[in-house]
Amino acid sequence: MTTVITICDTCKTETWDAEKQEKTDGEQLAALIETAAEGVQGVKTRRHACLMGCAHGCNIAIQAPGKLTYVLGRFTPDAEQAEGIVEYARLHGESAKGQVPFRQWPKAIKGHFVSRIPELPADEG
Repeated sequence: MTTVITICDTCKTETWDAEKQEKTDGEQLAALIETAAEGVQGVKTRRHACLMGCAHGCNIAIQAPGKLTYVLGRFTPDAEQAEGIVEYARLHGESAKGQVPFRQWPKAIKGHFVSRIPELPADEG
């Protein structure tokens, strides 16, 4: 089963400056996550305009059919955080229901969880 990292590519952190930065912080983070995910079995990425978590920018969602969805935010576009996001997505994919034990969480994602969304029951999907 594939776990998908949905990345808000319109996110801007408080320090974003339109006059000095050509790309949004979300676009920068998306590129870093895409690079980190290359060749990682069971993990795909996709970009999406606005996950409506502006107070928590930069935002991502980790999703897979039949599993819990996690929304994370307050990231900065850097390689260490991107690699942590991809590693968590890989672990999410390996788990039965999307729950990854805290002791396995990459340091880069700790403190970034915004919400957990339960899977839809099969008869409602």
